[in-house]
Amino acid sequence: MPRFTRAELEAARDRLVPDVVAAGLKVLFCGINPGLMTAATGHHFGRPGNRFWPVLHLSGFTPRQFHPSEQDQLLAHGLGVTNVVARATARADELTDEEYREGGRVLAEKVTRLRPAWLAVAGVTAYRTAFGDRRAAIGPQSATIGDTRIWVLPNPSGLNAHWTAATMAEEFARLRSVVEGQAQPWEGQEPVISSPAAPTLPGQAGQGEQAEQGEPVGQVGQVAGRSSGGA
Repeated sequence: MPRFTRAELEAARDRLVPDVVAAGLKVLFCGINPGLMTAATGHHFGRPGNRFWPVLHLSGFTPRQFHPSEQDQLLAHGLGVTNVVARATARADELTDEEYREGGRVLAEKVTRLRPAWLAVAGVTAYRTAFGDRRAAIGPQSATIGDTRIWVLPNPSGLNAHWTAATMAEEFARLRSVVEGQAQPWEGQEPVISSPAAPTLPGQAGQGEQAEQGEPVGQVGQVAGRSSGGA
């Protein structure tokens, strides 16, 4: 991992990091916005201490732990990475609500175009804020964007002390089992029914480092993804 000075990291602020995407993916993982290390290297979830890459392997999505610089190899496994908000910040809470809403509209258009089987949003606080669903919890959602299902995953930030790498890997593995047809989304849990407000799309708490708490139970809400806005 290259070492960057504080000045070099600050120079990466607001920089854009290209998506790792293709049409028809099994899972499109969605961070909230790039952190400064990610922006400086151009590699998603690039900050040391971020648990995305170890957890992706521990959960069985990848045959070994990829280095962030190997991110393009995800495509061969039917996986991709994007963000709700494209610009880089030191922390996700530096973004405004309007940025989250606009990023959600762009994300909805992207998902509609690429049609992944699942959109996996890494952060329950993000999902709640963006979809206007305060009862949303970690796990599968009833929301869809076209034919794409949505699963909310724990935020892999090292600041998210509510989840260990092991418990996070268990949740990622639940998604993988459903993706591979080995389980049903609600297997082994009771869904919670709610009627949230009309959504935008995800906000807050992602690759930009920010702690959050996620409940390890599922939720079903009558939410429909919305496709508007521009890239």
